[in-house]
Amino acid sequence: MNALLELNDVHVSYRQPGRGRLSAVQGVSLSLDGGRVLGLVGESGCGKSTIAKAVCGLVPVDAGTITFRGEPIRRLGLRRRDPHAMRIQMVFQNPYASLNPRRTVGRQIEDGLRVNPDQSAWTVADLLTGVELEPSWAARYPHQLSGGQRQRIAIARALAAGPDVLIGDEPIASLDASLQATIAQLMRRLALASGAGLLFISHDLSVVRVVADDVAVMSAGRIVEAGPVDRVWAQPQAEYTRRLLAAIPAVDGLGRLPGS
Repeated sequence: MNALLELNDVHVSYRQPGRGRLSAVQGVSLSLDGGRVLGLVGESGCGKSTIAKAVCGLVPVDAGTITFRGEPIRRLGLRRRDPHAMRIQMVFQNPYASLNPRRTVGRQIEDGLRVNPDQSAWTVADLLTGVELEPSWAARYPHQLSGGQRQRIAIARALAAGPDVLIGDEPIASLDASLQATIAQLMRRLALASGAGLLFISHDLSVVRVVADDVAVMSAGRIVEAGPVDRVWAQPQAEYTRRLLAAIPAVDGLGRLPGS
Protein backbone atom coordinates (compact mmCIF):
# COMPACT_ATOMS: atom_id res chain seq x y z
CA MET A 1 0.00 0.00 0.00
CA ASN A 2 1.38 3.41 -0.98
CA ALA A 3 2.01 6.05 1.69
CA LEU A 4 -0.18 9.15 1.81
CA LEU A 5 2.81 11.39 1.10
CA GLU A 6 6.04 10.17 -0.49
CA LEU A 7 9.31 11.91 -1.29
CA ASN A 8 11.70 9.91 -3.45
CA ASP A 9 15.31 11.09 -3.96
CA VAL A 10 14.30 14.78 -3.87
CA HIS A 11 16.84 17.47 -4.72
CA VAL A 12 16.20 21.21 -4.32
CA SER A 13 18.56 24.11 -4.93
CA TYR A 14 18.38 27.89 -4.93
CA ARG A 15 19.95 30.27 -7.42
CA GLN A 16 22.53 32.65 -5.98
CA PRO A 17 23.13 35.62 -8.29
CA GLY A 18 26.71 35.54 -9.46
CA ARG A 19 27.54 32.45 -7.41
CA GLY A 20 25.75 29.56 -9.10
CA ARG A 21 23.27 27.43 -7.16
CA LEU A 22 23.10 26.48 -3.49
CA SER A 23 22.08 22.86 -2.88
CA ALA A 24 19.58 22.84 -0.01
CA VAL A 25 18.15 19.31 -0.22
CA GLN A 26 20.15 16.37 -1.56
CA GLY A 27 18.47 13.06 -2.26
CA VAL A 28 15.85 13.06 0.50
CA SER A 29 13.37 10.17 0.66
CA LEU A 30 10.55 10.18 3.22
CA SER A 31 7.04 8.77 3.59
CA LEU A 32 4.08 9.69 5.76
CA ASP A 33 0.93 7.69 6.42
CA GLY A 34 -2.43 8.97 7.63
CA GLY A 35 -2.83 8.87 11.40
CA ARG A 36 0.94 9.11 11.96
CA VAL A 37 3.26 11.91 13.03
CA LEU A 38 6.67 12.19 11.38
CA GLY A 39 9.14 14.48 13.10
CA LEU A 40 11.79 16.08 10.89
CA VAL A 41 14.64 17.40 12.99
CA GLY A 42 18.02 19.02 12.48
CA GLU A 43 19.89 22.24 13.05
CA SER A 44 18.87 25.52 11.43
CA GLY A 45 19.79 25.70 7.74
CA CYS A 46 19.84 21.95 7.15
CA GLY A 47 16.96 22.03 4.64
CA LYS A 48 13.93 21.17 6.78
CA SER A 49 11.83 24.16 5.75
CA THR A 50 12.81 23.70 2.11
CA ILE A 51 11.28 20.23 2.24
CA ALA A 52 8.06 21.69 3.66
CA LYS A 53 7.91 24.29 0.90
CA ALA A 54 8.58 21.67 -1.79
CA VAL A 55 5.77 19.46 -0.48
CA CYS A 56 3.39 22.43 -0.70
CA GLY A 57 4.60 23.38 -4.17
CA LEU A 58 6.17 26.65 -3.01
CA VAL A 59 9.61 25.82 -4.42
CA PRO A 60 10.47 23.70 -7.49
CA VAL A 61 12.15 20.32 -7.25
CA ASP A 62 15.33 19.87 -9.31
CA ALA A 63 15.18 16.07 -9.30
CA GLY A 64 13.23 13.26 -7.69
CA THR A 65 9.51 13.08 -7.06
CA ILE A 66 6.96 14.15 -4.46
CA THR A 67 3.60 12.42 -4.62
CA PHE A 68 0.42 12.90 -2.60
CA ARG A 69 -2.09 10.08 -2.80
CA GLY A 70 -0.12 8.79 -5.78
CA GLU A 71 -0.31 12.04 -7.74
CA PRO A 72 2.69 14.35 -8.28
CA ILE A 73 2.89 17.64 -6.44
CA ARG A 74 3.05 20.53 -8.90
CA ARG A 75 4.63 23.88 -8.22
CA LEU A 76 2.15 26.63 -7.40
CA GLY A 77 1.65 29.16 -10.15
CA LEU A 78 -0.47 32.26 -10.66
CA ARG A 79 -3.61 30.24 -11.21
CA ARG A 80 -5.85 28.96 -8.44
CA ARG A 81 -4.37 26.13 -6.44
CA ASP A 82 -5.25 22.60 -7.58
CA PRO A 83 -8.13 21.31 -5.39
CA HIS A 84 -6.16 18.10 -4.90
CA ALA A 85 -3.34 20.12 -3.32
CA MET A 86 -5.76 21.83 -0.93
CA ARG A 87 -5.58 18.64 1.10
CA ILE A 88 -2.07 19.64 2.13
CA GLN A 89 -2.01 22.52 4.60
CA MET A 90 0.86 24.22 6.41
CA VAL A 91 1.15 25.97 9.76
CA PHE A 92 4.05 28.42 9.53
CA GLN A 93 6.57 29.44 12.17
CA ASN A 94 5.37 33.04 12.60
CA PRO A 95 1.58 33.15 13.10
CA TYR A 96 1.44 36.94 12.97
CA ALA A 97 3.04 37.00 9.52
CA SER A 98 0.82 34.19 8.19
CA LEU A 99 -2.45 35.80 9.31
CA ASN A 100 -4.02 38.82 7.60
CA PRO A 101 -3.95 41.71 10.11
CA ARG A 102 -6.87 43.46 8.39
CA ARG A 103 -9.36 40.59 8.68
CA THR A 104 -10.96 39.01 11.74
CA VAL A 105 -9.77 35.55 12.68
CA GLY A 106 -13.26 34.20 12.07
CA ARG A 107 -13.19 35.37 8.45
CA GLN A 108 -9.82 33.76 7.93
CA ILE A 109 -11.00 30.42 9.31
CA GLU A 110 -14.01 30.66 6.98
CA ASP A 111 -11.58 30.74 4.03
CA GLY A 112 -10.61 27.18 4.87
CA LEU A 113 -14.20 26.04 5.28
CA ARG A 114 -15.09 27.39 1.84
CA VAL A 115 -12.59 25.10 0.12
CA ASN A 116 -13.69 22.06 2.13
CA PRO A 117 -17.18 20.99 1.02
CA ASP A 118 -16.67 17.54 2.58
CA GLN A 119 -16.95 19.01 6.07
CA SER A 120 -19.50 21.73 5.56
CA ALA A 121 -21.09 20.81 8.91
CA TRP A 122 -18.14 22.36 10.71
CA THR A 123 -18.43 25.95 11.88
CA VAL A 124 -15.94 28.59 12.91
CA ALA A 125 -17.14 28.12 16.48
CA ASP A 126 -16.42 24.38 16.28
CA LEU A 127 -12.86 25.01 15.14
CA LEU A 128 -12.19 27.69 17.75
CA THR A 129 -13.45 25.34 20.43
CA GLY A 130 -11.24 22.60 19.00
CA VAL A 131 -8.12 24.73 19.50
CA GLU A 132 -9.29 25.63 23.01
CA LEU A 133 -10.39 29.22 22.31
CA GLU A 134 -13.75 30.87 22.96
CA PRO A 135 -16.09 31.04 19.90
CA SER A 136 -16.57 34.76 20.56
CA TRP A 137 -12.94 35.31 19.58
CA ALA A 138 -13.99 35.00 15.93
CA ALA A 139 -14.60 38.76 15.96
CA ARG A 140 -11.04 39.59 17.06
CA TYR A 141 -8.09 40.64 14.91
CA PRO A 142 -4.64 38.99 15.05
CA HIS A 143 -3.05 41.96 16.86
CA GLN A 144 -5.49 41.44 19.73
CA LEU A 145 -4.12 37.96 20.44
CA SER A 146 -0.97 36.60 22.02
CA GLY A 147 1.55 34.56 20.04
CA GLY A 148 0.17 31.28 21.33
CA GLN A 149 -3.40 32.33 20.58
CA ARG A 150 -2.46 33.37 17.04
CA GLN A 151 -0.82 30.02 16.44
CA ARG A 152 -4.00 28.28 17.58
CA ILE A 153 -5.90 30.35 15.02
CA ALA A 154 -3.41 29.33 12.33
CA ILE A 155 -3.96 25.67 13.26
CA ALA A 156 -7.75 26.10 13.16
CA ARG A 157 -7.54 27.75 9.74
CA ALA A 158 -5.40 24.90 8.38
CA LEU A 159 -7.74 22.25 9.79
CA ALA A 160 -10.77 24.03 8.33
CA ALA A 161 -9.66 22.95 4.86
CA GLY A 162 -9.88 19.29 5.91
CA PRO A 163 -6.26 18.38 5.16
CA ASP A 164 -5.06 14.83 4.71
CA VAL A 165 -1.53 16.09 5.40
CA LEU A 166 -0.82 18.83 7.92
CA ILE A 167 2.67 20.34 7.97
CA GLY A 168 4.03 22.26 10.94
CA ASP A 169 7.10 24.23 9.79
CA GLU A 170 8.79 25.11 13.10
CA PRO A 171 5.30 25.98 14.43
CA ILE A 172 6.45 26.43 18.03
CA ALA A 173 9.81 28.15 17.51
CA SER A 174 8.45 31.67 18.07
CA LEU A 175 6.46 30.76 21.19
CA ASP A 176 7.36 30.95 24.86
CA ALA A 177 8.92 27.75 26.20
CA SER A 178 5.91 27.25 28.48
CA LEU A 179 3.60 27.06 25.44
CA GLN A 180 5.68 24.99 23.06
CA ALA A 181 4.73 21.52 24.28
CA THR A 182 1.07 22.54 24.63
CA ILE A 183 0.78 23.74 21.02
CA ALA A 184 2.74 20.76 19.69
CA GLN A 185 0.51 18.27 21.50
CA LEU A 186 -2.58 20.17 20.34
CA MET A 187 -1.45 19.83 16.72
CA ARG A 188 -0.90 16.10 17.18
CA ARG A 189 -4.28 15.54 18.83
CA LEU A 190 -6.28 17.49 16.25
CA ALA A 191 -4.44 16.08 13.23
CA LEU A 192 -4.82 12.47 14.33
CA ALA A 193 -8.45 12.97 15.37
CA SER A 194 -9.20 13.97 11.76
CA GLY A 195 -7.20 11.03 10.34
CA ALA A 196 -4.53 13.28 8.83
CA GLY A 197 -0.81 12.66 8.74
CA LEU A 198 1.32 15.29 10.48
CA LEU A 199 4.81 16.31 9.33
CA PHE A 200 6.19 18.15 12.35
CA ILE A 201 9.38 20.09 11.61
CA SER A 202 11.48 21.33 14.49
CA HIS A 203 14.99 21.75 15.79
CA ASP A 204 13.69 21.00 19.32
CA LEU A 205 14.19 17.29 19.87
CA SER A 206 12.54 17.41 23.30
CA VAL A 207 9.20 18.34 21.74
CA VAL A 208 9.59 15.94 18.81
CA ARG A 209 10.17 13.12 21.30
CA VAL A 210 6.74 13.81 22.77
CA VAL A 211 4.62 14.33 19.63
CA ALA A 212 6.15 12.13 16.90
CA ASP A 213 5.74 8.43 16.11
CA ASP A 214 8.66 8.39 13.70
CA VAL A 215 11.60 10.72 13.25
CA ALA A 216 13.97 11.63 10.42
CA VAL A 217 17.21 13.39 11.32
CA MET A 218 18.53 15.82 8.75
CA SER A 219 21.99 17.32 8.32
CA ALA A 220 23.37 19.43 5.46
CA GLY A 221 20.47 18.62 3.14
CA ARG A 222 20.46 14.85 3.72
CA ILE A 223 18.64 12.39 5.95
CA VAL A 224 21.28 10.77 8.14
CA GLU A 225 18.96 8.58 10.19
CA ALA A 226 15.28 7.66 10.32
CA GLY A 227 13.06 5.30 12.26
CA PRO A 228 10.60 4.98 15.15
CA VAL A 229 11.19 7.64 17.79
CA ASP A 230 11.78 5.17 20.62
CA ARG A 231 14.42 3.28 18.63
CA VAL A 232 16.26 6.39 17.48
CA TRP A 233 16.36 7.79 21.01
CA ALA A 234 17.45 4.52 22.57
CA GLN A 235 19.87 3.35 19.87
CA PRO A 236 20.96 6.23 17.61
CA GLN A 237 23.06 4.96 14.72
CA ALA A 238 24.46 8.19 13.26
CA GLU A 239 27.11 10.23 15.03
CA TYR A 240 25.20 13.41 14.19
CA THR A 241 22.06 12.02 15.89
CA ARG A 242 24.07 11.13 18.99
CA ARG A 243 25.42 14.68 19.16
CA LEU A 244 21.93 16.17 18.84
CA LEU A 245 20.58 13.95 21.59
CA ALA A 246 23.53 14.71 23.85
CA ALA A 247 22.84 18.44 23.46
CA ILE A 248 19.25 18.25 24.75
CA PRO A 249 18.98 20.29 27.98
CA ALA A 250 17.12 17.67 29.98
CA VAL A 251 17.99 16.35 33.42
CA ASP A 252 17.50 12.70 32.48
CA GLY A 253 19.38 13.06 29.18
CA LEU A 254 16.60 11.32 27.24
CA GLY A 255 15.06 14.40 25.68
CA ARG A 256 11.77 14.04 27.56
CA LEU A 257 9.71 17.00 28.67
CA PRO A 258 8.48 17.07 32.25
CA GLY A 259 5.54 14.73 32.67
CA SER A 260 6.14 12.90 29.36
